Amino acid sequence: MGLSSAAGNHAKGRVARILCAGMMMLALAGCDDGQDWHATNLTGAFPPLHFSMTRADDGKQVTEADYRGKAVLLYFGYTFCPDVCPTTLSHISNILDRMGKSADDVRVLFVTVDPNRDTLPDLKRYADAFAPQVDALRGTPNELAALAKRYRVAYTVRPAKDDSEYEVSHGSAVYVFDGEGRIRLLFSSLSRAQPDMDGMTADLERLTREDSGGGWLSRIAAWF
Repeated sequence: MGLSSAAGNHAKGRVARILCAGMMMLALAGCDDGQDWHATNLTGAFPPLHFSMTRADDGKQVTEADYRGKAVLLYFGYTFCPDVCPTTLSHISNILDRMGKSADDVRVLFVTVDPNRDTLPDLKRYADAFAPQVDALRGTPNELAALAKRYRVAYTVRPAKDDSEYEVSHGSAVYVFDGEGRIRLLFSSLSRAQPDMDGMTADLERLTREDSGGGWLSRIAAWF
């Protein structure tokens, strides 16, 4: 009799927790909907982060799993880029400086669209010139094409014997993923002279706060 009563109380308690969790999920979802991002919200518009490439810093083959738990900025460019790439990465470095300690929870993946010329040592020197959070990645033509296609990034490379005729073009957008690899935002103005630095800094700080909290779904799941 005692055992049956205890089991019944346990079942009732579990049902109560489930109902409470459901109410919390609705409440939290409503709160999140009420907060606008400064950047373009891409939540659910693209698949999660997924890639396999060589990291210039240590020559290691890395995947999205190596960056789990960090907010990730994904940007395509090349080291010979005369203006757009250095401008974009300089602005990102500025944002990271503004974030202070919370910048430790951010990683910037600079993916070269010109692997024929961008060697790993060149990419390492280039990334080191901006911020410690910047990792330069180099993939095979197939790895690069797969990642670019996944996020609809257009790029072209027209090699020539004369470097002055070597043509490279690529998109300037920066894709932002949360700590679980889900697409969240698009920074589209970082190649401009005066982008919305305050807004993008606030967005990244908010994203790192969400990630450091483990996410409200995981906190609710821990009850069971």
